[in-house]
Amino acid sequence: MRERIRGWHVVLAGLVVVLAAPAAAVSKASQLPTKIGAGEGALSVVEWAGYTDPSFAKQFEKQTGCVIKRKDAGSSNEMFNLIHGGGGGGGGQYDLVSASGDASLRLIYAGDVQPVNIKLIPSWKDFLPAFKSPPHNTVKGVHYGVSLQWGPNTLIYNTAKVKPAPKSWSAIYDPKYKGKITVPNNPIQIADAALYLQKTKPALGIKDPYELTKPQFDAAVALLKQQKKLLLRYWLYPADDIKDFKTGDAIIGATWPYQTLQLQAAKVPVKEIIPKEGVTGWADTWMLTKRAPHPNCAYKWMAYASTPPVQARQALVFGETPVNPKACPYMDKLQKGSCAGYHLNAPASYAKSIRFWKTPVKTCGWGGRNDCMDQQAWNNAWASITG
Repeated sequence: MRERIRGWHVVLAGLVVVLAAPAAAVSKASQLPTKIGAGEGALSVVEWAGYTDPSFAKQFEKQTGCVIKRKDAGSSNEMFNLIHGGGGGGGGQYDLVSASGDASLRLIYAGDVQPVNIKLIPSWKDFLPAFKSPPHNTVKGVHYGVSLQWGPNTLIYNTAKVKPAPKSWSAIYDPKYKGKITVPNNPIQIADAALYLQKTKPALGIKDPYELTKPQFDAAVALLKQQKKLLLRYWLYPADDIKDFKTGDAIIGATWPYQTLQLQAAKVPVKEIIPKEGVTGWADTWMLTKRAPHPNCAYKWMAYASTPPVQARQALVFGETPVNPKACPYMDKLQKGSCAGYHLNAPASYAKSIRFWKTPVKTCGWGGRNDCMDQQAWNNAWASITG
């Protein structure tokens, strides 16, 4: 299994994105293709490294004649800039981008991606319900991409050293674990604090951990500033997180199933849980750029990448969970127990309960307000927390 390295943990300074109101910025879906034509012989993608891994992409190239040209991105901000730069819409250079939820709405509202006809993706009907029309890639009923893979941000702890077993996120804010706590280095971590406060301080009135008014936002930031004093470190890469738990330097923190599985395989006594307040999570989408030069090859890839065997292979190459539950037996055939390890065989309610990342924007969808803190505010606040 390839180590999962995603650079959206790194805050990139200087990015300012003005998101227009959805009514003005979201493209119309009146001219969707009704069939996939002949491939153009090429496909250019901006991706998280490994999302078109040759282990499953070579067969696609052989079947379709669409030769893949890859541009790996190190962060969601870099991904957005690659697609938005050069005149927008991929600049006529890129066809697809594997955007995470903290970039997908930015691309939609900037007019850089176009609606897709999910009827041309046969496996879409088999997706887990939470990923058919999620709010991070579907706006006003219009699909701006095809969901791909996902994962929860879980609480991990050393069962030999953390007793009693934690049930709440309060454990990673508890002074008794000072110097033994790790959490991701990512501005979207503000949403985790907001989710915890939503359940523990209802007077704040938080309804959506990604749509925070200034008082709500300030409360989450204050909590994270207090937490910083208790941390061993913010982990940047999964390998760092794994090392800290192996050495015993860390005994509790926020993680992904990938790290948990790697640690359990190494006989480290760890367990992950979904705390009683719930969890956030990430979910990625293949999005078709507005100026895609090879749209037929792009559609062919989205259809291919949604099939169970390919979903299974990508999941194990990258360390994540497919959106197509029919990938489960393929995963277990490739790696025994991996379907359960990545929670793909969990009830549909499991994925539905996760608050998946979405780009923070000024519009507060829950109240018709326009005073929520946007992505730039989140980036600035995270810099102040971690700096």
